[in-house]
Parts: sequence; structure tokens; C-alpha cells
Amino acid sequence: MFSACGDETKEEIEPAVPEVAQDSLTTIEAEFIFLADAAVLKGRSFIYGVEMDSVSRELIKKVEPLKRDEFDMVPVVVRAKVIENPRQEGWDEIAQIREILEIPERQTDSVEAPVINNN
Repeated sequence: MFSACGDETKEEIEPAVPEVAQDSLTTIEAEFIFLADAAVLKGRSFIYGVEMDSVSRELIKKVEPLKRDEFDMVPVVVRAKVIENPRQEGWDEIAQIREILEIPERQTDSVEAPVINNN
């Protein structure tokens, strides 16, 4: 029987901390336009094609009443995953919209006529 009394080293065991996976979603503030079978998010320094799925179709339904004409771009804020376009047609990158964060209320285009004072 062997016994070692003084050589024991205590090792503190730290509780396991779960690693938080960084998601690859980006908040995108852009102008949104859609036509018959395509949609685009256009920002100050980017243009993304939009993958057509249930979330993008929901966004289309929400912005439709805000469009002034069929080519009108509507401001939106969304969370999306931006990926390289797997197809060789269209935009270099596409946005897979995961969440609709905001559709800001539009400013009205009513411009008041200037008042001319003939004094």
C-alpha cells in the first residue's frame, strides 16, 4: 500500500462557461424595393439582392401600402445574414432576411408653396 501525503496538488476546477456563438446576422438600414420576382436592399455603400422566402414576402406585404408607385423604395431596418450570391446572376451578395425590426414612418412629400410678400 502506497500513500503520498504531502505531494497532493489541488487543482481548482472552474465551472464550465458555455461559449456564446456569435451569430452572423447584421442589422441593415436600407431602402427596400421589390418588383414581380426580385427584391433589393440599397444602403449608402451597398446593394444586396434579397433572398425570396417567407420573411421577405412578409416584408413585401408590410411595405406595399407605403409605396407611392411600383418603383418606390421604402426605408426599412432588418436583421439579415449577408452571403455571397451562389448564382452567377444578379448581385454579388444577397441578404437572407431573418427579422423585420422597423419600417420607419415616411415623411410626407407635402411641400408648402412659398409665401410672397409684396410690400
